[in-house]
Amino acid sequence: MPHRSRCLWAEVFQALQRLHMTIFSQSVSPCGKFLAAGNNYGQIAIFSLSAALSSEAKEESKKPVVVFHAHDGPVYSMVSTDRHLLSAGDGEVKGWLWAEILKKGCKELWRRQPPYRTSLEVPEINALLLVPKENSLILAGGDCQLHSMDLETGAFTRALRGHTDYIHCLALRERSPEVLSGGEDGAVRLWDLRIAKEVQTIEVYKHEECSRPHNGRWIGCLATDSDWMVCGGGPALTLWHLRSSTPTTVFPIRAPQKHVTFYQDLILSAGQGCCVNHWQLSGELKAQVPGSSPGLLSLSLNQQPAAPECKVLTASGNSCRVDVFTNLGYRAFSLSF
Repeated sequence: MPHRSRCLWAEVFQALQRLHMTIFSQSVSPCGKFLAAGNNYGQIAIFSLSAALSSEAKEESKKPVVVFHAHDGPVYSMVSTDRHLLSAGDGEVKGWLWAEILKKGCKELWRRQPPYRTSLEVPEINALLLVPKENSLILAGGDCQLHSMDLETGAFTRALRGHTDYIHCLALRERSPEVLSGGEDGAVRLWDLRIAKEVQTIEVYKHEECSRPHNGRWIGCLATDSDWMVCGGGPALTLWHLRSSTPTTVFPIRAPQKHVTFYQDLILSAGQGCCVNHWQLSGELKAQVPGSSPGLLSLSLNQQPAAPECKVLTASGNSCRVDVFTNLGYRAFSLSF
């Protein structure tokens, strides 16, 4: 095939890839100046937030500074420590040095696979959660278990069992320390890491005010703030008081939500539809800010104190773009694979 034809086919292939791209996960670098985004093709792109937000930014500033192949399947989840980027895909988690990534030396530092029940089992890892007090990482996904990994030794120290279907999301109550998990079985389970046991179960779909049988019982998003939890998915997005296991606010949105987070006196949520929703704790919709993707799967708040000039909200989902909201009230621009 002539060189020109090969180049044309490569351009067409790349255009088709971007057209069908989904960005599942995001993570901000420890310095706060870079954003990692992982897609359904196993690629991780590193964007320079400081360059894109600069008064001298050009269109090229909104493109990745590095793109590398990280996993054979989708990059479902990512988190960052003070030195490392951790990414998860089908059956394994990998560690990368931020310093080496930024030098464009994208060789994995290590890879780990939780102890699955059979060697043929390769479940997706949907969620990663850092537990700073323990210097550990919690992994959860398709095998219905939470696995705890010691970040110093790389050893898996325990498995927490209780979910009867795969797990979508995790959240940390740091003071305790306790971990919340939500999954396809419709339950939010609270785990005390000190005794490695489940201490509370909330079957959200069984509460009439939250139940939406036509959407299913699955829990797709979860966040916690002290004694409060917000969760949603098939059931309605709902604020709960954890000590009393009581739903206090049901948010009036029909579309299933895929990501939720507490921010100051607000709750931010996103899911089906292109908007980031700003909720007051009382249930009032304060703002609905449109983005560029038809559906959103991931929100990331950059609150690194080392880079206050890069304090932004980023949103990604069913497109090749990562939307950047500089003051939460509007989309300033989009980064693009």
